[in-house]
Amino acid sequence: MPIPVPSESEPSPPARLGMVLEGGGMRGLFSAGVLDTLQGAGVRVDGIIGVSAGAAFGCNWKSHQPGRALRYNVRFCRDPRYGSFRSWFRTGDLFDAGFCYRTLPRELDPFDAAAFEADPCRFWVVATDADTGEAVCPEITVADGQAFEWFRASASMPIVSRPVPIAGRRFLDGGIADPIPLARSESMGFARNLVVLTQPEGYRKARSRLLLPVLSGLFLRRLPAVAAALAARPGVYNRALEHVASRAAAGAAFVIRPGAPLPVGRTSRSPEALRRTHALGQEAAVRALPALRRWLDKGGADGENGVFM
Repeated sequence: MPIPVPSESEPSPPARLGMVLEGGGMRGLFSAGVLDTLQGAGVRVDGIIGVSAGAAFGCNWKSHQPGRALRYNVRFCRDPRYGSFRSWFRTGDLFDAGFCYRTLPRELDPFDAAAFEADPCRFWVVATDADTGEAVCPEITVADGQAFEWFRASASMPIVSRPVPIAGRRFLDGGIADPIPLARSESMGFARNLVVLTQPEGYRKARSRLLLPVLSGLFLRRLPAVAAALAARPGVYNRALEHVASRAAAGAAFVIRPGAPLPVGRTSRSPEALRRTHALGQEAAVRALPALRRWLDKGGADGENGVFM
């Protein structure tokens, strides 16, 4: 029996506080460090939209498991079942789906499904429909096998991942179609948003010349809508950054981002670099906390622009 694809939920009441989590593979451990620190300091939000690693790591906020994302990434980063070219050649996925999204959260570092479902904070993930190139944003309310398929889909990087089948449709990395879904969060009724980015101030995405031959030979033939979305992605991403900046200037967004390029890439396998990236997120959150509390209390008043690195 087909599993129904969740639809986007009705808008939330105005003025509620949302949180938007960018992806970026292992750069997402910066966001995990931010979230672990903010949650420990008692910060609460009403809804979260996570993209790619923002979804896969950010779900630990709702399950009340600070430190979990760092713990299992450090433990398994050099395990070929977790992420390796061997896995890619054997399964078609750089990150083995069975190990990462079933064995690990069920047995090796259990995800607290009961806590996730009991917490009132709402949680959405962004994925890209592989046949249309458009973003979908299902709400995750039950932490079951289907939820982990959505986490997997949201984080399935093109070229090194197979599209994830759900209910007769196929999905890939949410960052392809909606890399920083602040406008989406606002359209859902979250008038004020905490935005966690994984690239430093001044970063702009450029078209990758090295990627074009691969796209031409692979995606234009098999997944033309994804190829088109990837070609458009630099413009989409940079316009999203402009929107974030304008909303921060207006006091409607509070942005936490790294002060310099992070010491990891999307698929880094160095435990030391992963720990350092998480620590940088913690440090950024500690620096931001006093201003964040003022922003939460005053709604961006008194000249607070809400941008911290």
